[in-house]
Amino acid sequence: MNFKDQFHYRIQQLNSAEKLILINVACFILPFFIKTFFYLFDIPLSNFLHWFELSSSWIDTLLKPWSIVTYSFLHSGFFHLFWNMYLLFFASRLFLNLFSSKTFFNVYFLGVIVGGGSFILSYTFFPVFENSSPFMIGASAGVMAVFIFMSTYSPDLEVRLILFNVKLRYLGILFILMDVVQIPYGNAGGHLAHIGGAILGFYYVRQLKNGKDIGEPFRSFIEKVINFFSKKSKTRTVYRSEKSRKVNQKSSSASLNQKRTDEILDKISLSGYESLTQNEKDFLFNEGKK
Repeated sequence: MNFKDQFHYRIQQLNSAEKLILINVACFILPFFIKTFFYLFDIPLSNFLHWFELSSSWIDTLLKPWSIVTYSFLHSGFFHLFWNMYLLFFASRLFLNLFSSKTFFNVYFLGVIVGGGSFILSYTFFPVFENSSPFMIGASAGVMAVFIFMSTYSPDLEVRLILFNVKLRYLGILFILMDVVQIPYGNAGGHLAHIGGAILGFYYVRQLKNGKDIGEPFRSFIEKVINFFSKKSKTRTVYRSEKSRKVNQKSSSASLNQKRTDEILDKISLSGYESLTQNEKDFLFNEGKK
């Protein structure tokens, strides 16, 4: 098994959350290589990254609707990435023992979207944010959605923290309180986005226990988008396959005709034209017209 096959096999063994973590790590490393290219052409990297960061302006977000999701794949530094991915790995192991990958992605990306919406709303309605228009990056809102989902669904589940066990309900409350008290000390919009993600996770569980999966419309929309592009891809593939088949048929037919022509010419060289049957004469005549 070569390196490519081994790498593909390793990727296939990862669960959904681990693949998501791998994508986040790749998105963190890739800009370092892009920066070199941009540097050589004297292009500021920030101009490129702004297309994927979430703006606190509604207008900017409407012009870049994809940024309500893509901001979650960017991180400001190693520890920003590390703690987000560590908590996501921890929470996802509990999550995927009880729920499917589809539900996991529903909770995570809805958390990202609601967290992003909370960030924009906070800069729209709170006076303290007037005359400022920052951007936000990071997966924290999605991670908080997954963690608070599990803290709400299994509040009495105990996990080991170094020297003692603690129930998930208390960890969930602690994380939310930490975000609340840190709002006046910097990254206020980010902390409000975390709280937005946490609210989504809590509300998702409450509705799920009432028999309603609020992620179904989101999942249905994503599946329709995927199916739309899959159908277009299949249409191109069928068209190309049909075209290739016709070309191959023509090529095969031409090859057979040439072979028969050679055989008839060999017969003429050995026995003369008169030795040919009427069918062979007609065939040679038609090939000559081509």
